Amino acid sequence: MSTNDTSSATNFIRNIIEDDLKSGKRQEVVTRFPPEPNGYLHIGHAKSICLNFGLAAAFGGRCHLRFDDTNPVKEEDEYVRAIKEDLRWLGFDWGEHLYYASDYFEQLYEWAVELVRKGKAYVDSLSAEQIREYRGTLTEPGRNSPYRERTVEENLDLLERMRTGDFPDGAHVLRAKIDMASPNFNLRDPVMYRILHASHHRTGDRWCIYPMYDFAHGQSDSIEGITHSVCTLEFEDHRPLYDWFLEQLGVHRPQQIEFARLNLSYTVMSKRKLLELVSEGRVGGWDDPRMPTLVGMRRRGFPPAAIRNFCERIGVGKSDSWIDVGTLEDCVREDLNEHAPRAMAVLNPLKVVIENYPEDQVEEFEAPNHPQKPEMGTRTVPFSRTIYIERDDFLEDPPKKFFRLAPGREVRLRFAYFVRCEEVVKDEVGNVVELRCTYDPATRGGNAPDGRKVKGTIHWVSARHALNAQVRLYDRLFLGTNPGAGRQGGDYREDLNPDSLQILDSCHFEPSLAKAAPGDRYQFERLGYFCADRESTSATPVFNRTVTLRDTWAKIAK
Repeated sequence: MSTNDTSSATNFIRNIIEDDLKSGKRQEVVTRFPPEPNGYLHIGHAKSICLNFGLAAAFGGRCHLRFDDTNPVKEEDEYVRAIKEDLRWLGFDWGEHLYYASDYFEQLYEWAVELVRKGKAYVDSLSAEQIREYRGTLTEPGRNSPYRERTVEENLDLLERMRTGDFPDGAHVLRAKIDMASPNFNLRDPVMYRILHASHHRTGDRWCIYPMYDFAHGQSDSIEGITHSVCTLEFEDHRPLYDWFLEQLGVHRPQQIEFARLNLSYTVMSKRKLLELVSEGRVGGWDDPRMPTLVGMRRRGFPPAAIRNFCERIGVGKSDSWIDVGTLEDCVREDLNEHAPRAMAVLNPLKVVIENYPEDQVEEFEAPNHPQKPEMGTRTVPFSRTIYIERDDFLEDPPKKFFRLAPGREVRLRFAYFVRCEEVVKDEVGNVVELRCTYDPATRGGNAPDGRKVKGTIHWVSARHALNAQVRLYDRLFLGTNPGAGRQGGDYREDLNPDSLQILDSCHFEPSLAKAAPGDRYQFERLGYFCADRESTSATPVFNRTVTLRDTWAKIAK
């Protein structure tokens, strides 16, 4: 379990656990991560994952993975597999502690019967609309259902017939009998079971009534011996109900603790909005590298260690706040700067012919894979008479502080020679299409024996040996820090960034990149960090830009 970097910092939840252990209230620490298998995990889930697994590791405990599969209409095995894969990729392992709420359907039903026998639950025959109407408002108490005082015997009979499929969907529900005048809406006789004639991804057609989240969740925690049920702040108002069910049943009672969810700038994390982005074709799918999903971030090239470091860096608090997405990008840069091998790639090529270099000659230069890590080894880079450089590395009429290539100016080719621009070749409309240069053979390796200096060093790729490749330049999906805020109707789509993806089809790579496998990450020197896409092959490389070398958005903001 890779949790060393997610369990060291102090936070208020850790302090609570330490106090519980010191006082003897708890003898062990058991946490859980309980996703619903109805979608893909995103960066907000990563915060919860790192927190729950990290707390368990810090105190020598364990963290369970439990799927809250109580809604058969929306759940699929595809999501179960994807969630498991995401957790493993992040570096976490639940070992033998994989559970499903559906494992407990029989026990949950028996507890529901027990509450009916105690007069703490009843079968209600109001429609869903009527239940909402009877519930009251924030300023007015609710009204008791006319079915609230059914006898225990009648409730037991109806509940059993609900289970055996005697009634259609929506005919009845089972509700807890608490307090319709409670200021807490969650205590106004919440629904515990509803009728759903739908096949379940694990139990098939054995059940046609399914427990609601608020009933299933706390009891599932209790069955598993969870000590600290850590969840986000939107469940704070549900805590009295969580405790009420456990108290009425007289079973093991975990402690529910709430923390602030992650709000990330330039991002939406609502499951509904993410689904809209996919279904409306505004992104290429759940794994589109612009999406905040973990599968999207993995495809973009985000290292799992960077995400764990981000979750540690932002901390755990009790009040909602916004985190700048630049913090996440900085964590990605730091990790890739440390671990990504270097390579040369030209994304917007300009042809350069070195006129005094022998036409059939080829040299090889040894280049380090990482300038600060000799243990990462070296690679050979071929050099020939015709090369490609970045079009941005040449200006015909350069400003004062432009130190790259220009007519009559000398620059250093990375690892190779000094070259001087002698002639500029243009097409019929005046566009620069080729440079004619000369090189100094005495400067092999990048230094001049006579001691002369050049201010500019540029990268290059040998035209004869270049790999032709596609590069996808990904940027932030939204232009607004809080998408939709201030827009009429709050439509987040109006903040979509039209330039969040640029596809470059005429890029040239050094030949060593032919061995890159999907998921391999590199720093393309002077350009940024890139990752081989899942569609990439040695014959047709496809690379995604993970992140730029520097935070260009910070400059825009200034």
